[in-house]
Amino acid sequence: MHVLGIETSCDETAAAVVGDDRRILADVVLSQLEEHRPFGGIVPEIAARAHLEHVDRLVAEAMRRAAMSFADLDAIAATGGPGLIGGVMVGVMTAKAIALAAGKPFLAVNHLEGHALTARLTHGIAFPYLLLLASGGHCQLLAVLGVGDYRRLVTTIADAAGEAFDKVAKMIGLGYPGGPAVERAAAAGDPVRFALPRPMRGKPGCDFSFSGLKNAVRLLVESLPQPLSVQDGADVAAGFQAAVAESIADRTRRAVVEARERWPTLSHLVVAGGVAANACLRQTLVEVAAQAGLAFLAPPLGLCTDNAAMIAWAGIERLRLGQQDGLDFAPRPRWPLDPTAAKARGAGVKA
Repeated sequence: MHVLGIETSCDETAAAVVGDDRRILADVVLSQLEEHRPFGGIVPEIAARAHLEHVDRLVAEAMRRAAMSFADLDAIAATGGPGLIGGVMVGVMTAKAIALAAGKPFLAVNHLEGHALTARLTHGIAFPYLLLLASGGHCQLLAVLGVGDYRRLVTTIADAAGEAFDKVAKMIGLGYPGGPAVERAAAAGDPVRFALPRPMRGKPGCDFSFSGLKNAVRLLVESLPQPLSVQDGADVAAGFQAAVAESIADRTRRAVVEARERWPTLSHLVVAGGVAANACLRQTLVEVAAQAGLAFLAPPLGLCTDNAAMIAWAGIERLRLGQQDGLDFAPRPRWPLDPTAAKARGAGVKA
């Protein structure tokens, strides 16, 4: 079984061909960083136009690298949401057109499910497992019980972690994208020079909140001599990164206890999403998992950020269960993995 995956939910245009033996035959990703860098963030209309301009070429390149024709495929999968709706529409319409022309099933994949199932593509782990999904738009902990079966335990009530990284990077003049820039600067910084809060640490419940930390960084930066010296910027970055990692670790420890009470057979703590590429966070979560007696698993860095291989794999998982979508599927800007979870409220919350 082989599936073509297409990903256009944000600022990466991607196409991949994956087999049900977990082999990635082709994985092509085109970043739009240079298009968005002058604006300090993603401009939805620019993103959609870039997807439209490049998606056909990237699909053709993925098929060439896989040495396959559309007739050799078993299905076409595309991100159906959540995401920037203009970009999602480009990917969905491209996939529908190929599916119709080739006479193949079409699968609309939840982008978050792609991240959630990546560990099964890379390591073949069994259900259930605990997933920390941390990106620019999302920060949540979920029990992954099966394909299409997720229970949200934790979400963010004020900004996702990745969004906080972007905003702090802008405050200290590091540019866009913020996550990698903060991590690079932090490598030369002192994480204990400045006393920054650890959001929500020790408080009841498990939810995340990064707005207070973000504001503390703003006040700190404003109190320092301007313009910031390179060392001051590095120390702020290191302190902020350490605070995020410790806050996430605290919330994750609490979620592990709750999850194990409900699903005693949990064996892995999995981290996915763009923020999962941060080495400091990974190391902190390795320690959390070890303390809890769980195996820690993080996909390779290239499969943490947005990619089409995870979309193709999620399509395979659904196809195995006999699932597919009609060509009348409507792209979705919001698409929660756990529709039964209580609606989260707060600044920066995304479904």
